[in-house]
Amino acid sequence: MTGPSDDPVLRALGPWLGRSDRGVLLAVSGGPDSSALMHAAAALGASVQVATVDHGLRPDSGPEAEGVGRAARALGLPHAVLTWTGPKPGTGLQDAARAARYRLLAAHAAAIGAGLVLTGHTRDDQAETVLMRLAAGSGPAGLAGMRTERPLAPGLTLGRPFLALPKATLVAWCAARGIPHVRDPANADSRFARGRLRATWATLEREGLSPARLARLAERAARDDDALRAAAEQALAAALLPAKNTDAAALHLDGAALAALPEALALRCLDTALTRAGAGPRRLERLESLVLDALLPALRRREPIRRTLAGILVAADAAGTLTLTLAPPRRFKAAD
Repeated sequence: MTGPSDDPVLRALGPWLGRSDRGVLLAVSGGPDSSALMHAAAALGASVQVATVDHGLRPDSGPEAEGVGRAARALGLPHAVLTWTGPKPGTGLQDAARAARYRLLAAHAAAIGAGLVLTGHTRDDQAETVLMRLAAGSGPAGLAGMRTERPLAPGLTLGRPFLALPKATLVAWCAARGIPHVRDPANADSRFARGRLRATWATLEREGLSPARLARLAERAARDDDALRAAAEQALAAALLPAKNTDAAALHLDGAALAALPEALALRCLDTALTRAGAGPRRLERLESLVLDALLPALRRREPIRRTLAGILVAADAAGTLTLTLAPPRRFKAAD
């Protein structure tokens, strides 16, 4: 009989189930990966709860969520359906659905007192994520792909216990145990970038660009990104100047210290400072344009500069002091 020590699925999941003393919530869509997650947790005797997000994007999504509920209850696991309500965007639908999914899961975890949410993401999902970000021109943070764990909300962690396992392992695990699962047709829908990329796998693998190699790239990029983040935190701490009484909410930095940093470190340092100052989402290209093309050259020449990015006014004076503060509201000219 196969036990946890020689079962790759049970071995991958086991260490996660005792990590939170506040309870564990499993995100289960009904596909093979998350179905394996749910059945493996039950096989390990874990006390967990299950949630299925119904995005309402397909006629079958409701019945599929109900089917997961029946399977969960048959295993003795509490189950809830979380419904994404309201209007759906005409563009960026998958990104909006992903954001809604995590928002609903975080809210339900808080409601039941869970401290850990687990998903069934696999090495194949990681490879697709890296490939999509490579196509988008991402830097090291993007090429690091999905992290094995990350904060989802205050006091709540998102974990991916199967991120190192091939999807085929989970499909075979379900098949060997007669565990039924659904297939989401959106996974092969050519309207979405992920579906189009999936159709290219055979060609990419013939050239050596396999899911395993892309996942390995993510691991390497994650190591570099972690080191760069830590170095940027130290550089920012060293560059911070005392707050002034007149603008305590602003960040004041030693521009000369920033200008002396390697460009990659200065870029990450300013990105971290923008986040602390309350900046909104920003594209890497816009950040590079601000820091590499405008700000660092101005700091090195001791020239004043004022730029706005992601809701933050970035200004340097002739003395080399850099200040980050919330940008004033834009003024719109009244129509004639």
